[in-house]
Amino acid sequence: MSEPKKYRLDKTAFKAMTFREADDEMRNYHNHSAEERLEIALYLTSIAYKFDMNNPPRMDKLIFSICKHS
Repeated sequence: MSEPKKYRLDKTAFKAMTFREADDEMRNYHNHSAEERLEIALYLTSIAYKFDMNNPPRMDKLIFSICKHS
């Protein structure tokens, strides 16, 4: 059995703040159009999954199949 990976918390990624400070830092997306919100979501997803926004990965349609219940 392989040894478990040791993860470390990146303490520089976040900072302690009050609820009011956190609320002020939160972006208000209601001021954006639906298309702009989708672009923001695609951008954040591309960062999280590390893919190029201009060339997103294709869905592998061979994994799933459809069948009718008898």
